[in-house]
This record gives sequence, structure tokens and C-alpha cells, in this order.
Amino acid sequence: GDGLTLLSLQRGDLIMLEPGTTGAVVLDANWCVGTCQRNGQKGHFPVESVYVLPTLDRPQDSLLDHFKNDGLFDKNKSKQQSTLSAPRRKLHTLEKYAAQNFRSNQRLSVSRGHTLTSARRTSASELWKHTREPLRQPLLQKLLVHQELAEDACHAFSTILKYMGDLPTRRSRGGVEYTDIIFRVALKNDMLRDEIYCQIMKQLTDNRNRLSEERGWELMWLATGLFACSQNLLKELTLFMTMRSHTVSRYSLDRLQRTLRNGQRKYPPHQVEVEAIQHHTKHIYHKVYFPDDTDEAFEVNSSTRARDLAHDITDRLNLHSGEGLTLFIKILDKIFSVPEAEFFFDYVRELSEWIKRTRPSRGAVELNTTSAYYCSLCYTNRKSGGEHSDIEVVRVPVAVGAEFQYQVFFMKKLWVNAVPGRDKRADTIFHFPQELPKYLRGYHKVSKSDAIRLAALIYRTKFGNSKDELSLVSHMLAELVPVNLVKIQSPKDWSKSISSAFQQTAGLTPDDAKIAFLKHTHTWPTFGSTFFEVKQTTEPAYPEMIIVAINIKGINVIHPSTKEVLAVHPFTHISNWSSGNTYFNIQIGNLVRGSKLLCETSLGYKMDDLLTSYIFLLHSSIGKRSVRL
Repeated sequence: GDGLTLLSLQRGDLIMLEPGTTGAVVLDANWCVGTCQRNGQKGHFPVESVYVLPTLDRPQDSLLDHFKNDGLFDKNKSKQQSTLSAPRRKLHTLEKYAAQNFRSNQRLSVSRGHTLTSARRTSASELWKHTREPLRQPLLQKLLVHQELAEDACHAFSTILKYMGDLPTRRSRGGVEYTDIIFRVALKNDMLRDEIYCQIMKQLTDNRNRLSEERGWELMWLATGLFACSQNLLKELTLFMTMRSHTVSRYSLDRLQRTLRNGQRKYPPHQVEVEAIQHHTKHIYHKVYFPDDTDEAFEVNSSTRARDLAHDITDRLNLHSGEGLTLFIKILDKIFSVPEAEFFFDYVRELSEWIKRTRPSRGAVELNTTSAYYCSLCYTNRKSGGEHSDIEVVRVPVAVGAEFQYQVFFMKKLWVNAVPGRDKRADTIFHFPQELPKYLRGYHKVSKSDAIRLAALIYRTKFGNSKDELSLVSHMLAELVPVNLVKIQSPKDWSKSISSAFQQTAGLTPDDAKIAFLKHTHTWPTFGSTFFEVKQTTEPAYPEMIIVAINIKGINVIHPSTKEVLAVHPFTHISNWSSGNTYFNIQIGNLVRGSKLLCETSLGYKMDDLLTSYIFLLHSSIGKRSVRL
């Protein structure tokens, strides 16, 4: 299907290589291009099927006649194979398993002299050994009665051949096109999982091409991080990897054990995983951004769930508790919180698939590659104690158009037990940098005196004890005062008031000032809220445009001008809610004595997620108290 011509060869045929192609190039490749001197045909031929003659001139016919003798190739190959593998222990194969579980091989033998492949390799008829030929039927007998699964199995095997270089193709091995085809069918149907593992082991058995074998182990590494096989095959798979000396076999065995413990994935590998193993990176480190404009790299693997990564981050930052802290994925112009039970790479893949469905014109989407996420780190030698001084940075950009680039954030989502001063690291890394922007946007009801005192504290968080910038306060009011209060007095008066209040905060360090800011705002009913500006169409007593604040107390309806809290609906009073691309609706009370709040907004998905999370937390807390009682 790739428009490539394959040479039809007979034993003893002479192939002239393309100009610039040397014998060394041929020996390091899976396929090469040449011209058959017998018929003048030009096309691709498998390197494994030829013998490279070290000559610049056409060899004499008497020499070529020697290569037509039956068994010459097999003798040379077997001698070379025995030399290479002499010190090795006996490798486990699927030979016995195949006898009981594989279909019978009904391939007809080809008369001597027809094709080079049929004549030179008697083991081609053994289904459990490496081959360059696509399958017409699946390996496992049990799949023969399921036509659709059988076709999927054969398609997957052809794709494995292309990925490993055993079947020529014009398409690049990069990206996830091949790995999607190979693994997606097995993730959807457990009957195909054994088949895929058998196909990979088959291609790793008696594979005489080093490059092909290397790519086969890449597929094994990816497969073991996605799903396990049946108990019937597990012993065979374990022995197969245990008795191989390839470095990836040990990592694959570890990954298989993790998959058996943690469960299987829902989606094929993310491009980051594929490119990691292609770059010989066994450990993937992912950059995570924090609200205080810092970031750190954390290890993630195919079995990492969101809660695992969150726990690692909480430990690394030395926080008292990770309660309420959540991973967020920013992809294009949207931000999604990652459910704690989801596999990390599954959720990223799910978002990418969703973006592709909702934005069909992918070519029209411009992505900023300079600020994009990179699969960032390659593990080389990690010291004890968690130091990272010996980690080599490897920048692997996610290809535009293949997978949408994204960033990972770790932030406070549910504001529970967020008492200022109790955990100073959480205050400075999360609470203050997340609360400050909401304060400056004018969502809270703030008096003038409070605004002056808080502006002085904000100034101190920026400049410490320095008074040099006080003369510039009138030009930086947007960074110190809520936007809705800036015009209640002149910039000069603001500067004078803030400078005076600054003197009253003498002795506070920048971190002390952050905590003082939080302690002051913590007393407000809207502290720790997530705010949404929406248009409501149901309550005539409210303005058309309102602010909905969701916090630990429930859903708060706020007047957009006065910032007065018009109503508070506790979570226990909310009976139902729904959301869509353009709306968010809630049912308060019951159908007989209740009301509705219908909101027009493009952020309905975020409101829905936040409300669901708070109510789940409330129910969990009630359940824990009941157990204690």
C-alpha cells in the first residue's frame, strides 16, 4: 500500500547497488534498493536475503555459480549464528506453546529455485520464528472463528513489520500512527492481547537483523506498559524476557509486573512514551508548573496515575498535606483537572483525542513550539536522596499536528483546611499566588482601608524592605489594588496611603507579608473561591450578569458591581446540575419547592467539574465520620 516495488529474486541473482550505497550501509539496514542483473528490475530487497560481495567490478560467472548451489547461504548463516551465540544460554521460545495454541501452518512448500526466500530458509514455515512476510491468518487458533478479530490481528502484524523495518514503507516510524494500529485493537478486545504479545515474541525469535530486533524490543517495552496477557501466556512471556540479555527485556519485565498490579491502560501510548523508548530513554521526567512561577521535573511512567504523581509532588515539596491539590492539564486554550484515578498518559491522550474531534481543522491550529512542553529528561545516574544533578536533559518536542502540546500544572482546586500560617510552604507556593489574581480582578467586597493595607503587603511581597519603588506606586496600581477600586481616589492619594501603610508593616519578610495577606482575606466569605462571570436568565431579582463563586460553602451568587453576596446555596441543597459548551444549570431544592439557576457560559465544564469534586469530597467526609462513629 506504500507504492514500493519489491524485487522478485532467484538463488544466485546478482543485485547492483545504487550509487553511494556501500556494503556497510547494506549490513546496517533492513531493506535496500538495487537492480537485479537478470531481469533489469529495480526495487527493494531484504538485506537478510543477500550476501555482500566485496568488489567494485562485476564478479565472474564462475563465482556467481557457487552461490546457486543449494544450502550455501544456510551454511554461512548457521556458521555465523553459532559463532555469535556460542556463549549465550539457551533462549526460551514459543515453540512448545505454539504447538498447542497456534493454528496449523498450511503454507504450501515452493519448489526449489523459485524465490530466494522460500529456498534459503526452511524455518519460514515455523510460525513462532521471525519472518518478513505478512500474515494471512492470526497466529492463535482461537481467533480463526472471529473474522473481524482475525483481520485486526493480521493488520496489526503487518504494521509491526513496518515499524520494525521488516516490510519496506515510505512512511516515517516517528509519531504514533503505527503504535496506534498495533495496540488500539488489543486494548479494545482482550482476545487480541495474547495475539499481539505472540506476534512481538515471534519477531524477536531468531531475528538476525540487529536494527529490527531493537525496534521489536521497543514494541515489547510499550506493550508491557499498556496491558498484560492471559495467565495461559504469562509464564511464556515472563520466561521469554527473563532469558534475554537485551537491556530492554529487564525494563519490560518490570513494566509488566507494574501493569499486573495497577491494571491496564485505556489508550495506546502517548507520543511522549513512543519517542522516549525510541531515544533509549527508560525513565521519563515531566515538567510540572506551580502557581508561584516555579517548576520541577517529576518521573512519570506508563502506570503512573494522577494520584501517584500528586503524592510524589507533595512529598518533594515537603507539604503538610496534599488535600485539595490537583493536577491540571492546559491544552490549547482550555484547562482540565486530571481525575486522581486516571492514568496520567491516558488522560493526556483522551484530551488530545477530544481536541481532534472538536477541532477537525487541525492544520488551522497554530501552536507555539517555543513554549511547548517537551518530554524533558533522560535518566542517567540518579543519586540517593532524590538529587537530580546527574540527570541528562533530552528535549523531545511533541510534533505539531500529531499530538497537541500541553503543560501540566499542580494547583489548589478544593480549598479545604487552607488555614493561613498552618503550612507556610503551601501558603507561599499555592495559596498566595492563586488568591492574589482573584483579589486584583475585583471579585471580593473590599473596603478602602483594607485595600490600602493589603496593597502595602503586596508591595512588600514584591520588593521586601526596599523603599526605592514607592515612588512608582502610582504607576503600578493594577498590581496592588483591585481593578474596581483603582479610580475611587487619585493615583497620588493611593501612593501616599500605601506608602504610609508600608511603614506599618516594617519587619515583615516577603513570605511573612504573603501569609499576612492570606490571614486578612481568609476572614472573607468569598476566600478560596473560583469565580465565574455568567449571564443568568431565570431570576428577575438578580442582574442579568452575575458572578458565581464556588467554594467550600457552596455556590455563591455575587452582584457584579457591589460585590454583595446575593445568595448562598449549600451543596446539600443542590439536587441536580448539568453543563454543556454554552451553559451551566443547577436545580436547587426539590421539584415542588425549589428553583433553578440557568447560566450562559463557555466554562460550564469547569463549573461542573468543580461542583462535582466538592460534593464528592463532602460525601467522602460524611462517610469517614460515619465509619469512625
